[in-house]
Amino acid sequence: MKERLSEALYGLGWSTVKRLPEPAAVALGRRIADAVWRRRGTGVLRLEANYARVVPGAGPDRLRELSRAGMRSYLRYWMESFRLPVWSEERIRSGVQVTDIDRLTDGIAAEHGVVLALPHMANYDLAGAYLATGLRTPFTTVAERLRPESLYDRFVAHREGLGMEVLPHAGGAAFGTLARRLRKGGLVALVADRDMSASGVEVSFFGETARMPLGPAMLALRTGSVLLPAHLWFDSSPVMKGRVHPPVAVPATGTPLEQAAAMTQEMADSFAAGIAEHPEDWHMLQRLWTADQRPAAATGPETR
Repeated sequence: MKERLSEALYGLGWSTVKRLPEPAAVALGRRIADAVWRRRGTGVLRLEANYARVVPGAGPDRLRELSRAGMRSYLRYWMESFRLPVWSEERIRSGVQVTDIDRLTDGIAAEHGVVLALPHMANYDLAGAYLATGLRTPFTTVAERLRPESLYDRFVAHREGLGMEVLPHAGGAAFGTLARRLRKGGLVALVADRDMSASGVEVSFFGETARMPLGPAMLALRTGSVLLPAHLWFDSSPVMKGRVHPPVAVPATGTPLEQAAAMTQEMADSFAAGIAEHPEDWHMLQRLWTADQRPAAATGPETR
């Protein structure tokens, strides 16, 4: 029943929100965000607990303020994503401004392959549409398996309609395909601030231990590609902002696993810098830090 309800709600978003005038969609998203925030449910409380790491010393009032802004940012993501299929190419191009975009375009032009790594910030679907439409750059990404399967299929169709090649995130099977794309000089874009497998590596993140995926670093190492962290944020305008960070350095010594772990730490440091600047646009409503993880036997997986 819960799965069918989820599918129905997402279906309503895709079918109805995209038909609303933009101001109406913005207002609806804000009303939903505020209603969810006032309920003080599990997601909002987890968001505040995560923000407490990002903004050390923040008191209860500041954390509530941040979580309200965070929920509004999160609903802006959904409202915009539901409407992306009806946005014109010009609306997509004008809706994104990226600082240091030349780090990405130069890497693509070099045809050695680029791994673009992002945290769960602002609207990465819009960023993908901007890459495919605004920069005319095809790319490959992965998507977490959802239940029911029909909902996952709709998400894949939605993102493929925006110009992305989408592979399922399941048991590492996507790694070989991603590597092939990179060896041909392609672009791979991955949301990489939360480990969704058992193969992640521990990193120091805002002074505490968390686990992040090794995939971006391992892909870059094995294919000779460049690993570029980036982050996104919203401001008061309809434009989403972004920044591409400097390439992650490949350590001169160590085993491939040790090199990849060091690169993942550098990626995490870049993510932390961006999140600290715009914490309200980091949509992390799940447990991330090791200290917060419950024993596997006590709970099922959390989903977004």
